[in-house]
Amino acid sequence: MQTWKITFVDDHGETSEEQFACTEKPSLEDAAQMIRNKLVPVAAELDLNDLEGRKPEPTVKILKDQNSIQILDISPAA
Repeated sequence: MQTWKITFVDDHGETSEEQFACTEKPSLEDAAQMIRNKLVPVAAELDLNDLEGRKPEPTVKILKDQNSIQILDISPAA
């Protein structure tokens, strides 16, 4: 399993990084779900069924719109 570094702008406007172990490079939506689970665990419990199927990458949109978190890069960790 490889470790991936996800670089993002947090809710304070600062660039941050988190590392996660995955078998392959996570998609933007997968990365958004991992970041949300770590940084906003209460929101991770919310049901996104209303957006699923109607919005591409609903977690990415919610992180950006409601939590001001935007993923900048997904790369292998050194």
